Amino acid sequence: MQQTFQQLLSRLSFRQLQVFQAVYEQQGYRKAADLLGLTQPAVSSQIHKLEEALGLPLFEYVGRKVYCTRAGEHVAQRVQKMFDQVGYLQSDLHSLDGRLSGELSLGAVTTVQSIVPYLLKGFMDLHPTVNVKLRIVNRSQALTLLDNNTDDLLIMGMVPGDRALYSLPFLDNELIPVISAAHSFKRRKKLTPQQFLDANLLLREAGSGTRLALEQHCQQHRLTMNPFMEMSSNEAIKHGVIADMGVAVLPKLSILAELKIGSIETVSIKGFPLRRSWCLVYPSGKHPTTVAQAFLDYIQHHLKDINDHFKTLGGE
Repeated sequence: MQQTFQQLLSRLSFRQLQVFQAVYEQQGYRKAADLLGLTQPAVSSQIHKLEEALGLPLFEYVGRKVYCTRAGEHVAQRVQKMFDQVGYLQSDLHSLDGRLSGELSLGAVTTVQSIVPYLLKGFMDLHPTVNVKLRIVNRSQALTLLDNNTDDLLIMGMVPGDRALYSLPFLDNELIPVISAAHSFKRRKKLTPQQFLDANLLLREAGSGTRLALEQHCQQHRLTMNPFMEMSSNEAIKHGVIADMGVAVLPKLSILAELKIGSIETVSIKGFPLRRSWCLVYPSGKHPTTVAQAFLDYIQHHLKDINDHFKTLGGE
């Protein structure tokens, strides 16, 4: 038994396992090759060698699509655990000389994607051996990530109150009413909230944090939302406003450039801006990894610097 195991070890390589993981995650040889900077034949060769060493097929084609076999699924689980252990080993070795290393897995809702690089820059300068993985999702996907405990931390605005969550607010999120530079509301001296909401309101999809904040505001103040068009991103809504398709309520920090050059303008309406906070969130029963806790501590210790930075960008 020992000899058989030794023979297997002599035929396996980390490169084969790395290529296997890439094919498994990318669900295709070509995408895996692009990810790893290899040719597709090189990827196929590595997978073939791994299959020969293990004695079982790991992938199979049905039509033109690659599927993982039952054996491949078992290998995928073990390979991930092996690479996790290698990561822990690297982190342990770096900790011996005071360095922080490992992986920081972040999820962020689309409204905050323009903010995240500024949060990460200082942290990564302090800890250059930390590997950061960032995924941008909508609010519905963000809630699924929380339910599945997928990422170390999630960055979002409207933190759900029906879950046991730890939440660290770190930046004010002003939602402001905006119009195009050519809109007739520019000539109005007085504008009521309902008049604004009735003027071809461009809205995010149901469940979006930005839309949820506006819905709550309307409920509290007995206002009626009259959506003219739904769009799946604030970026699309921003361009809809610039094109004078309608009006919208958008996060101020996501349209600073447009406000500065005047392609979008804000209007004075009672009850606005809506003031919320962007937060770092994770399930309250979760124990943050060393790297995740270091990032939380970094944000906590730099709250004033972060807010001052974005106030400066906003011209305040």
